[in-house]
Amino acid sequence: MIKAKNRLGLVFFPAFDWAISPTHPEREERLLYTQDQIFEEGIEDIEGIKFYNPIIAEEKDIERVHFPVPDVKSRVTQSHLISVGGAIIAFQAIMKKEVDKSFALVRPPGHHAHRVVYGDRGFCVVNVEAVMLERIRQEYDDLRVAIVDTDCHHGDGTQDIYWNDKDTLFISFHQDGRTLYPGTGFIEEFGGPAAYGYNVNIPLPPGTGEEGFLYVLDNVVIPILDEYKPDIIINSAGQDNHYTDPITNMNFTAQGYAKLNDRLNPDIAVLEGGYSIEGALPYINLGIILAMAGIDYSKVHEPDYNKEKLKQPKDITEYIKQISELVYKRWKIKDDLRLKEFKGYNYVDRERQIYYDTDGILENQVQRFKVCKKCSGVNTIDSSSDRGYHIFAITIPRDACSKCIDEGYKLYKNTSTYYSNVYLQDRVNDKYYFK
Repeated sequence: MIKAKNRLGLVFFPAFDWAISPTHPEREERLLYTQDQIFEEGIEDIEGIKFYNPIIAEEKDIERVHFPVPDVKSRVTQSHLISVGGAIIAFQAIMKKEVDKSFALVRPPGHHAHRVVYGDRGFCVVNVEAVMLERIRQEYDDLRVAIVDTDCHHGDGTQDIYWNDKDTLFISFHQDGRTLYPGTGFIEEFGGPAAYGYNVNIPLPPGTGEEGFLYVLDNVVIPILDEYKPDIIINSAGQDNHYTDPITNMNFTAQGYAKLNDRLNPDIAVLEGGYSIEGALPYINLGIILAMAGIDYSKVHEPDYNKEKLKQPKDITEYIKQISELVYKRWKIKDDLRLKEFKGYNYVDRERQIYYDTDGILENQVQRFKVCKKCSGVNTIDSSSDRGYHIFAITIPRDACSKCIDEGYKLYKNTSTYYSNVYLQDRVNDKYYFK
């Protein structure tokens, strides 16, 4: 019998009762074909691999991360709560030392879900990794965490949630936003005043293959992780960089994904995108499972795999080397760049326009971050949507000083009824209020 080198926890939740439409790329078959493949390969018989059933996340879990408008019940389905619950139990198994690593193969996905939620965007309503992480931080001591997003689309929701959180390093390498939804994820998006430099984007050109992804991993991502020294590494394991994916333009392979996971060595992986349901996902997920378990994955290939056909052009290779050098240089001088960017500011405003492509909603938003010498600073969001809502949301961060806590509660008390909804997220005391 094969024995896993690393004890691995697996959670499956295909969400039979949630779909955007019967033929939409984000549908239950994404996981059903994978499930068939891994059972056919006998994964459940490997000693050291353990299957877990998801739990149901609570509304309070969502409220630690999001401001759902008007409330959680109106925006979040049971399937979303179970998808998040699958990730939570996968993380809990690690913290309880029942397993060494976990892979949550759950849907709906989540990395496009921002702090404010008016509806569905990029097939996401709830940010699975963020809600999972904040539940674990509430149950255990605070953790220094790195989230590495390997989805083809920029993880703009995760970036938004951890924009000003130095204890959560966010790294995303993805297809260049000039060529793909959501149109963000550029090098200059470097974080808020309390965490400038801790939001790292590596935009890659269409046609990037195995050589390019692994070069970025070895020359940018791993060196940054070695310097940051996280307690936990989370992989937002999107699989739509594959050469057969119908909605992207990359040339990654199942073997490449397995190598990436092996080298990255995450504690937990959470499934994100990936829409080549038959030609890619069963093989990618099998490769990732074997890599996480410490089992040989060298024989995992797609039926139509052709190494020569997928060879990366030289001009793309050179471009990726230049981008990698620039990104890593900015990481090394992040403190100098922060001083230059924010010196003399008491508050920093960030104006944004956010489009909910799935639901057709347009949001205009102004975030305001207090520059505080004692903590990461109370922050607010003034947001309006073309569905008639105009909200004001206040966040007291986990590390807030007494002055920022007081300021947050005063803002909540004194904000006028000019707004349709007012929210307060107190992360110090784990409280959530709305009126």
